Amino acid sequence: MSTLNINEMFETIQGEGAHTGIPSIFVRLQGCPVGCPWCDTKHTWEIKADLSVTPEAVINKGQESETYFISDEAALLAQFSIEGYVAKHVVITGGEPCMYDLRPLTKLLHDNGYSTQIETSGTFEVLCDPRTYVTVSPKINMKGGYDVLVSALERANEIKHPIAMQKHIDELDALLTNVSSLEGKQVCLQPISQQKRATELAVKTCIERNWRLSLQTHKYIGIE
Repeated sequence: MSTLNINEMFETIQGEGAHTGIPSIFVRLQGCPVGCPWCDTKHTWEIKADLSVTPEAVINKGQESETYFISDEAALLAQFSIEGYVAKHVVITGGEPCMYDLRPLTKLLHDNGYSTQIETSGTFEVLCDPRTYVTVSPKINMKGGYDVLVSALERANEIKHPIAMQKHIDELDALLTNVSSLEGKQVCLQPISQQKRATELAVKTCIERNWRLSLQTHKYIGIE
């Protein structure tokens, strides 16, 4: 069994990347040292021992906070039933979920009829079930000083890169030179904050390279 610190858990529709539109259970893990300046989940960065609360308090907190509940894999799976979740796709995000060894959790979920997806910055080794769909959103030259690992890019099923300007595409190109092959991988460009200039650049580049455009559709339709 593993110890999992869970900041949020909710059922919704996946809004980004290749799984856009799929009903999903989101499990947001606490802890991230990467330090992205635009991060919209900074409340997940630190793990403080005095902020652990009950699952009910986290699931029903209704606002962003640093509180989290502690669980193991079996208890988390049981919590899905308690909450009445019906989605069969589980998105493990953060924070930085790959700070955790996710092999026990992802194996248990797949063995119980779920599909799983990890959303990671690529700065930690990806430890998960072989059946897990891995989305790497590479965080390059962030404040925390962590490098994007070639092993994470090799394991990725999807490389989803947020962009605002040409520099970000150039940084992605430099990373991709280290990957043995992109065959079988989705490369997605995601305009940061739906900015007009970023969106136009992403559309143009995706067409030129036969990549995929990822829009944060949950923000457009106003859901979590």
